[in-house]
Amino acid sequence: MPLKKLFLTLILFSTYLCYGQEQRFDIRTVAFYNVENLFDTINDPKKFDDDRTPKGKDKYTSKIYWDKIDKLSRVLSEIGAEKSGASPAIIGVCEVENLKVLKDLVASEKLKDKQYSIIHYDSPDERGIDVALLYQAKYFKPLNYKKHELLLFKDNGFRDYTRDQLVVSGLLDDDLIHVIVNHWPSRSGGEAKSRPFRIAAAKLNGKIIDSLQAVHRNAKIITMGDLNDDPDSPSIKKTLNAKEKKTDVEESVGLYNPMANMHRRGMNTLAYRDQLNLFDQIIISQPLLEHEDESYRFYKAGIYNKKYLITQKGPFKNYPFRSYHYSTYQGGYSDHFPVYIYLLKERN
Repeated sequence: MPLKKLFLTLILFSTYLCYGQEQRFDIRTVAFYNVENLFDTINDPKKFDDDRTPKGKDKYTSKIYWDKIDKLSRVLSEIGAEKSGASPAIIGVCEVENLKVLKDLVASEKLKDKQYSIIHYDSPDERGIDVALLYQAKYFKPLNYKKHELLLFKDNGFRDYTRDQLVVSGLLDDDLIHVIVNHWPSRSGGEAKSRPFRIAAAKLNGKIIDSLQAVHRNAKIITMGDLNDDPDSPSIKKTLNAKEKKTDVEESVGLYNPMANMHRRGMNTLAYRDQLNLFDQIIISQPLLEHEDESYRFYKAGIYNKKYLITQKGPFKNYPFRSYHYSTYQGGYSDHFPVYIYLLKERN
């Protein structure tokens, strides 16, 4: 056979194999995004949102608000699409003010055709920010959901109000999946001083996971969020006991953290004062590592850090391209990169 004809035959055969593999599996994306203070422009007297108003320090106008909505919707519409061919089936978000901003987000030009539904509770957080879950109903059907309050107290005995942990159980196609959305206490006052608050958050997360595993044998659990700690921090590595290696994960009940290896290799989801951190994480339970053809399993994890999400010049070059720097609108997206995982199932 002539060399040119042989080369063409090999190309066609390779294309056929790749096409066959794509058709053989269903891929669903599960993502998390800290959207950096998505507030509306209305001053709520019950919240400390004075800065995010047209007359506030940030001069937060409707024009800025809708620009931010448009930018965030672009990001959410694109995460995971290059492999799954669709926007994420499930998206956890944090730093949202209320249900209104979420409704505006899912009704935006780039997301409205996805028909995302919303699960949201108002939390007692002092800054007035909440966590929430967005999902495409054609892929995911919630069966039940609830919030879990994190009770924290300062040295003086007064309560430190923070975000709830949101738990949603439902069917991803036909698979029962449990999702926990988190935004753990910040490092305000220093990492060491604030560490007990994040350990308390990890303990609450662990109790939620234990309760799910007690009711559902081989529960498929995804806990995700801005944890304000790195994968090797005590709250995650010791309290939550999330493992870096799949082989170290205890059967049925153990947790695997695919972000741990990324962190060890120097990858990050945010940067502050030249300190790189990977606070945004998605951690999964061991049954999602099982290779069962008829149900979803973990395929791979990633950080969505496309070029347009990165500051290209200046003193913050290579940092996430954020919305605000102090009180000046930068026209960016968020001070965090989104994270995601792919779940894979053989198609019948």
